Amino acid sequence: MSTQFDLTSRPDESVFFSRNDPNDPRLGEVVRRTPDHYEKADIVILGCPQDEGVRRNGGRVGAAEAPGAIRRQFYKLTTFNIRKRIFDLGDVKWAGTLEQTHDAMTNIVKTVLQDGKRLIVLGGGNDISYADGKAMSEIFGKDWWIGVNIDAHLDVRLSAERNSGTPYRQLLDEELLLPKYFYEVGYQSHLTSPIYYDYIRDLGVNRISLELVRSRAEADIELKESIRNKFIGHSASLSTFFGFDMDAVRSADAPGTSAPSPLGLRAGEFIQLVKYAASLANTKLIEFSEMNPKYDEDDRTAKLVAIGMHRFCTGVA
Repeated sequence: MSTQFDLTSRPDESVFFSRNDPNDPRLGEVVRRTPDHYEKADIVILGCPQDEGVRRNGGRVGAAEAPGAIRRQFYKLTTFNIRKRIFDLGDVKWAGTLEQTHDAMTNIVKTVLQDGKRLIVLGGGNDISYADGKAMSEIFGKDWWIGVNIDAHLDVRLSAERNSGTPYRQLLDEELLLPKYFYEVGYQSHLTSPIYYDYIRDLGVNRISLELVRSRAEADIELKESIRNKFIGHSASLSTFFGFDMDAVRSADAPGTSAPSPLGLRAGEFIQLVKYAASLANTKLIEFSEMNPKYDEDDRTAKLVAIGMHRFCTGVA
């Protein structure tokens, strides 16, 4: 067995929905999950069902159940415009501690990226951004990847132990991610520590607040223009990572999150940003975190993530 299979458990077969109708095929009928199909896959799905980092950060736990809840909604969706071969790798096995689980996850993600696949990661807590970002840095080099954190919070917290609020602080302090290649998008000023804001500002991190996102005609315009203007003639050689913390979406559209807020991106704006991520030829990894099924209503948040996954799979350049 290879690393990616040794360190993961196979997905639960019960999530793979079928209508048993040849005129109405669903993703549960076409997405592969046995190891012999991995080699030919274009896009790989990986779950990390743990919320230890959320617990450490004082958030409401429940995100450990998210990968299963999201899969149940994703596999009900139709195959419309799905042209890429999708493979479900299953879930990262809990390795005993959060730190050890992150190490295992980094190794899995590195293997998948080395194999030339695009990756959809389902958290779990947003602490997984550290494991995913470290893999991006070690595969492509710190000078050759862009990190985009779409979140109501900055996630650059100082803490004695890593948690869901520390991933980008770790990546920046360990020089795995260059500040000029890092974008904080959708953060809310009333949820932002001025000390942590000064930290990213002084480093030269790119900052696009929720107010700035909402001031444009379309949610992706500010980010699109910033990346184009900053990396003109160079962006095609940079691999890209997008981390979508579902706390970035307003609670009316995403009630099932670790830290809900009445303000945030609308569902359509969230999807627009996902589609932008898909449109970039060098987007290697997209991550959805902090979805919390315990507080979801009518599976609205799980469905929104599932639709985001669908839009990514149909929109990949």
